[in-house]
Amino acid sequence: MTKDLSTHMKTELAQLQPSGILAFNKEISTIPDIVKLTLGEPDFNTPEHVKQAGIRSIEADHSHYTNSAGELELRQAAATFLANKYDVHYDPESEVLVTAGATEAIYSALTAILNPGDAVVIPTPIFPLYIPITILNGAKPIFIDTSATGFVLDADKLDEVLQANSNVKAVVLNYPNNPTGVTYHREALQKLAKVIAKYDIFAICDEIYSELTYGTTHVSLAEFLPDQVLLLNGVSKSHAMTGWRIGLLCGPKAVVTQIGKVHQFCITCATANAQDAALEAFKNGPDDGVKMRAAYQERRDYLVKALGDIGFTSAAPDGAFYLFAKIPAGLIQNSADFCYDLAKKAKVALIAGSNFGPGGEGYVRISYAASMADLQKAVTRIGAYVADNQVTAQ
Repeated sequence: MTKDLSTHMKTELAQLQPSGILAFNKEISTIPDIVKLTLGEPDFNTPEHVKQAGIRSIEADHSHYTNSAGELELRQAAATFLANKYDVHYDPESEVLVTAGATEAIYSALTAILNPGDAVVIPTPIFPLYIPITILNGAKPIFIDTSATGFVLDADKLDEVLQANSNVKAVVLNYPNNPTGVTYHREALQKLAKVIAKYDIFAICDEIYSELTYGTTHVSLAEFLPDQVLLLNGVSKSHAMTGWRIGLLCGPKAVVTQIGKVHQFCITCATANAQDAALEAFKNGPDDGVKMRAAYQERRDYLVKALGDIGFTSAAPDGAFYLFAKIPAGLIQNSADFCYDLAKKAKVALIAGSNFGPGGEGYVRISYAASMADLQKAVTRIGAYVADNQVTAQ
C-alpha cells in the first residue's frame, strides 16, 4: 500500500493555479507555422564581449562558490552602473545583493519582509509572480486596478488603500510595466513617494526594464525614498542575458542583511561564471542596450499604427517591449478564449490579459521582442482574422 502525502503539504498551495501563460504557450507550440508574440525576453543574443567574459571565466575554472552576496567587484560595478544611470547610490559592500535573476530577488524580498496576516498592495495589470509569492508567505494581495487611470497607480488611491488597511507591509511597483509597457515619470513618482513616506512600509520596485524606455529617461523611486525602497534590477533585459540568471537587490544595509539570509538559504550564491559575465556587462557595456532599444522602438511604432488600423487600441507603451491592446468590439471579448481562437484560426499567439490580474480582461499582451518580418506576418494574419470573425455582442 502506498501513501499519498499530497494532502500534507503547505496549505497555501491550494490557492495557487499553474501558470496560465506557460500552459497556453505549451499548447499552441504544437501548431505548425505559428507566429509567437508571447516571449517575455529579448530576441537579441548576449553581447559578444559579455559571452567571451563568461568563456574566460569557465576556462579559468571559476566554478566554485562565491561570496553569498555576490563577488565584490560585480557589486561595485553594479552600484556604479545604477549611480551613473539613475542617480541612486548604494554601498556595494552592504547594500547590494546579487541574486539568481530578479525572480529570486522578488522571492527573497517578499519572504524576508512578510508575516502571516500581512498585506501587499499590487497595482494591476502586472507580472503575476508577486501574487503567488505573497500568498505562499501567508499574506494577502490587495489589488488596485489601474486600467481606468492609464495603467499607472494613482497616489490618492494608494493613500486611500493604505489608510484603510493597517496590515499593509509593502507596495509593488513594476515599471516599465509588464504587460502594459507603461512607465512612471518623475512627477508621478514624487507624488507616490509623498504618500509612501507617510507609512512604515516597503516599496518593492522591480525596474528590470529600466534600460528599455522610449523618449524618456528612467527615474527610480529609490531616488526619493532610499530608506523604504527595495530596488530590483539586473542584466536580463538590458544585456539580453535572461538565461544567465543574474539579478540585483539593493536597499538599506540593515534590510538587505536580513534579506541576505533568505537568499543564502535558498541558493547559496549566484553562478560564479555568470557573475563574471555580468561584471563585464556592467563595467564595459553599460550602453549595450542602446542598439536593442532602438530596434524595439521601431517595432513598437510599427505595431501601434498597424494594429490601430485594424481596431486594436493600446496603452501608451513608453518602455519594455510589450503592447497591451484592447480586443476590438465585435470579436470574442474573453481574452483567453480570444487568444486560443486566434492561435487556432490565424496561427498567431498572444497572451491573454486575464493572466495579469484585475484590469487585464479584454486585453491581450503582444511582445515585440520578435523580428520585423514576424511582426508584419502577424499583423497580416490578425487583420484577416478580424475581418472574418466578427461575432454578435457578447
